[in-house]
Amino acid sequence: MKRIQESGPGSEAALPAPWVLKLGGSLSSAAELPEWLRACAGLAPRLVLVAGGGPYADAVRDAQARWRFGDAPAHAMALVAMELFARQCCAMQYGLVPCATLRDMRRVLRRGRTPVWMPLRLALRDDALDASWNTSSDSLAAWLALHLGAAGLMLVKSVARPPGDWQQVAREGAVDSAFAGHAQALPRVEWLQRGEHHQLLSLLLDATRPAAQSRVALEARADA
Repeated sequence: MKRIQESGPGSEAALPAPWVLKLGGSLSSAAELPEWLRACAGLAPRLVLVAGGGPYADAVRDAQARWRFGDAPAHAMALVAMELFARQCCAMQYGLVPCATLRDMRRVLRRGRTPVWMPLRLALRDDALDASWNTSSDSLAAWLALHLGAAGLMLVKSVARPPGDWQQVAREGAVDSAFAGHAQALPRVEWLQRGEHHQLLSLLLDATRPAAQSRVALEARADA
């Protein structure tokens, strides 16, 4: 995997590995959104938040369908859409801080706040990322988790996780087609639904248990 290199003071400072939490764009107008944002801010410095594109990305899809421009510019516009939802999250909740670089994220974590990723700068620098709708915010969150050395990735969705492996989940349309390739390199991937913000703390605590116990818990949730 191509690594994003960031040199400079503080870039190598040791920090406990955070989790990356990807908040689905479908929650941008959900009644549960404030609870999720409060939970993310309250669990600092354990989390880095990634916001989906939501209605902002839908606007990009509509424009592309109307004007027939290519996937590469649509991909860049979709990254901006993620930044719009990220800005919305930061505006709604104190303690959430927009961050464009890994160094900024680590600095914010050291300050006891929760970074919210602004993906345009980093994502456009990696030519290995497929600049198309095959790489949605789910894959981008997994990509960030890998580069950040995260303890794991949490996907927060409005739908239940379909059964099967990630390839099967992608075929159901619940994640993008590139997600499986990123997810298999992560130490752990969890799936929460929109009303399960109260489970966030217990899930992080569960991550400290032995791997075998955690795997049983994960499989039980997937089969539920």
